[in-house]
Amino acid sequence: MEILNNWISGINDILWSYVLIIMLLGCAVWFTLKTRFVQFRMLREMIRVLGDSANKAHEGEKHISSFQAFAVSLASRVGTGNLAGVATAIAVGGPGAVFWMWIIALLGSASAFVESTLAQLYKRRGKDSFIGGPAYYMRYGLGLSWMGILFAILISVTFGFAFNSVQSNTICEAMQGSFGFDPKIVGAVLTVLTLAVIFGGIQRIAKVSSVIVPMMALGYVALALGIVLFNITELPAVIKLIVGNAFGWEQAVGGTVGAALMQGIKRGLFSNEAGMGSAPNVAATASVTHPVKQGLIQTLGVFTDTLLICTCTAFIILFSGAPLDGSVNGVQLTQHALTLEVGKAGGIFVAVAIFLFAFSSIIGNYYYGEANIRFITPKKSVLYIYRLLVGGMVMFGALASLELAWSLADITMAFMTICNLVAISLLSKQAFLLLHDYIMQKRSGIKSPVFDKNKLPELKDKAECW
Repeated sequence: MEILNNWISGINDILWSYVLIIMLLGCAVWFTLKTRFVQFRMLREMIRVLGDSANKAHEGEKHISSFQAFAVSLASRVGTGNLAGVATAIAVGGPGAVFWMWIIALLGSASAFVESTLAQLYKRRGKDSFIGGPAYYMRYGLGLSWMGILFAILISVTFGFAFNSVQSNTICEAMQGSFGFDPKIVGAVLTVLTLAVIFGGIQRIAKVSSVIVPMMALGYVALALGIVLFNITELPAVIKLIVGNAFGWEQAVGGTVGAALMQGIKRGLFSNEAGMGSAPNVAATASVTHPVKQGLIQTLGVFTDTLLICTCTAFIILFSGAPLDGSVNGVQLTQHALTLEVGKAGGIFVAVAIFLFAFSSIIGNYYYGEANIRFITPKKSVLYIYRLLVGGMVMFGALASLELAWSLADITMAFMTICNLVAISLLSKQAFLLLHDYIMQKRSGIKSPVFDKNKLPELKDKAECW
């Protein structure tokens, strides 16, 4: 097991130290400039679009609304990355890692806009709802079926297996730390609950997510804001600590600036998924009047995840004075920090929160895998086998070590992100055209723009469902 861990860590270092960081930041900056900072100038429109209801479905179809698509994607985003991932980034990379998480969210949200807009453009009609995602825009946009199949395999393994083992691992660790529950028993219960939900399809996943996600996010943010207000006099010092550790001379000499940057971007991507190619799978299922609407919705999801919820975790840890020497890591660091702030109840709250966060992520993650299994093959037997394997990986995560679970997630995440970034870079011009069309309609006085493919000849042959 140790040899496997070392081998995986070596590949991760190469991918994350050079290839992926350059690609992520390069694409994020390029998309930000080409969209003229869409993630900032259209923030009000993002909030307005969130309230759009689903378009009227054809007979036999069951479409989901903008909010439900937002909830499912946020269910996948808001998970262990927000509580355990942030804690790991701070423990390994220092407080400066938080700054780089902010940067990758602010810039990477432009990548989220491009990929989800493209997913809407290239979506297809499934048996009872829309389907789509990176595999579809690779096949129908780039004309590269092999690339679509490669991505479908990568995301099915990454989300259904690797990420879900991380979620399960973190839940079991939190439950053991707060209540002394046996990880085997918690893993078995979690596996049964997971299978019960995922056998219900996207409609059940959407309904469960639209209830759990707002409840857990609001509760956690309320607690964090209370802690910030209680420690408000220390806020300037904490902000200074974060920024100072991101750029400080002492950190540069010690080599920790690089560690902060790498951990911030790595854990930030795991949390907000901007540019990874995951959120477009659910963005494509929403029934909206214009592709740009889902681009805006998923951009808002990145902000909600990293700038709000991840920042809450960072402030809780840094206000508490919890040790950052690596002696306490992962979700247990967050639990320890909350215990220092509000007493024993803090650790229990984190255990409950991480269960809701991570469980919603498990079912959201599963949907990404299902959507891509359907892309590879229409055989129901394969899908049923995949569902059972996902349940098996949830159980595996309950028994695996923290280091192995995170290492597997990092390496599979890296490969699928590289694949997606290449595709959206080649197709990005189409997203820019759609954004221009949307803005022109808004300027002409149309409150809710409608996409008409006949008015954009360049996209007419691409938009099968429009």
